[in-house]
Amino acid sequence: MFLDESRVQVKAGDGGNGCVAFRREKYVPFGGPNGGDGGRGGHVIFHADPQIQTLYDVGTVRTFRAPRGQHGQGSNCTGRDGEDLVVKLPVGTMVKDAEGQILADLSEPHQIWIAAQGGKGGLGNQHFATARNQVPRKALPGFPGEEKELCLELKMVADVGLVGYPNAGKSSLLTALSRATPRVADYPFTTLAPSLGIVQAGEGYSFVMADIPGLIEGAADGKGLGHQFLRHIERTRVLLFVVDPWDPTGDDESEEQRAVRVRETIKTLRGELESYHPRLLQKPWLVAVNKVDLGRVVDPKLLPRSYYVSAQAHTGLKPMVEGLWKEIKKAREAAKPEE
Repeated sequence: MFLDESRVQVKAGDGGNGCVAFRREKYVPFGGPNGGDGGRGGHVIFHADPQIQTLYDVGTVRTFRAPRGQHGQGSNCTGRDGEDLVVKLPVGTMVKDAEGQILADLSEPHQIWIAAQGGKGGLGNQHFATARNQVPRKALPGFPGEEKELCLELKMVADVGLVGYPNAGKSSLLTALSRATPRVADYPFTTLAPSLGIVQAGEGYSFVMADIPGLIEGAADGKGLGHQFLRHIERTRVLLFVVDPWDPTGDDESEEQRAVRVRETIKTLRGELESYHPRLLQKPWLVAVNKVDLGRVVDPKLLPRSYYVSAQAHTGLKPMVEGLWKEIKKAREAAKPEE
């Protein structure tokens, strides 16, 4: 299963109560107050873990509670702090409040954020001794821990995002290039959830590729499944448009006609990305003209930026991976000053 949106409750631990106690020892008739402070309540901490892929991996828990701090004790003993509760989330998780305001963006591996602060412990009666009140019987209760309702929204982090119509061959291409095993079938919308795969680009070099569920015209307006998953394209460095050049009606076409179809498909897909967020058009992009094993497709001169591949026959993949790796390296270098 894949889950990229979730609503959770977080409750930090309350602070322990301060203690009212007095020193009572033989030959010490006026020992005075020695009540210790309460311990701090545990924090609820979000941790971006690279091993977690989706919010479904977090489990079915929807309320996260950290333990409270221990109460103070006599002999000036401070109560033990409550243990922090660490919640592991996938890298790329955005945390929002109930009104939709962004509170944290866990976009880097092992990034942490305190979602709810534990309450401070109450003061023991040792703090209230004065010249006029040498036997204080007053201590403070612990402060309550923070409690919030938070919205978690996952935007997958990948180097390459596969974009295309349903049945263009995106899942097959990801399977051919990596060890990912997305569902592959011969009907539209086989892919109902994004999938990640690691592609080897050379000796010691690799990158992450994401298969995004198929878009249709009008996806940015909420049609089909595209609008639900368009957010995952935002954090990809390079876009790879996967296009099926063949006429679905089975009619014979010239290479020029197939080239026109490919260009129109890319134009439509880029238009949906622009409608969702114009910034997506600034990303570098390439085209994978798929299913070339079915026959001669298009003259390469008619379609620049294109690689002619067959995910089924595993042909033409190496040059495409090399081209993607070049674009990824440029994008990584360009992002270094910002990071």
